[in-house]
Amino acid sequence: MPDDKTIAAYDLRVDDYVRLTKRTRPHATLTQFIARVRPNGRVLDLGCGPANAAAVMRDHGLQVDAVDASAEMVRLANATHDIGARVATFETIDVVDAYDGVWANFSLLHAPPADFPRHLRALHRALVSGGIFHIGMKLGSGEARDRLDRYYAYYSQDELSGHLTDAGFLVNRIVTGEDPGLAGNVEPWIALTATARAG
Repeated sequence: MPDDKTIAAYDLRVDDYVRLTKRTRPHATLTQFIARVRPNGRVLDLGCGPANAAAVMRDHGLQVDAVDASAEMVRLANATHDIGARVATFETIDVVDAYDGVWANFSLLHAPPADFPRHLRALHRALVSGGIFHIGMKLGSGEARDRLDRYYAYYSQDELSGHLTDAGFLVNRIVTGEDPGLAGNVEPWIALTATARAG
């Protein structure tokens, strides 16, 4: 189930989040993802936030389905980019062979570990065979809430790779780094790119 405290934290801090994530150019992980998705392909931006990444994908010719659990983020996304973003949670992803790519950039880290494998399997089903999956997460272990009361689940690189493999993905690329988050802490992160294998 969605965590109400996490959603409320994003609803209350939309402007702060926009300032934090504003970039003069797309992050390398986004440009590499775009390059791998077939031209004019349909992409799910799962946890789109203010839809900055979704807008870049659209500008590169992709058809973007932008969703977020925060109604305020969706409102801002549509006001800023007119992108047709809609409110949706991880649990509502139930389509099959609908997307050529899924961009889940620092959204699934809010899913409890007990639900994480189920969400990955749903996203695998949502992708066409050979579809591209990007997932950004924070590195670590266990579960915690930050000072903004947002819920997080942390994983190691090996754990994440194992989860993706178990869900039917072939991991192609792994990138790591460190950046400050909305709560102000500098934390290590990991981004994995994978291909959906035929089921």
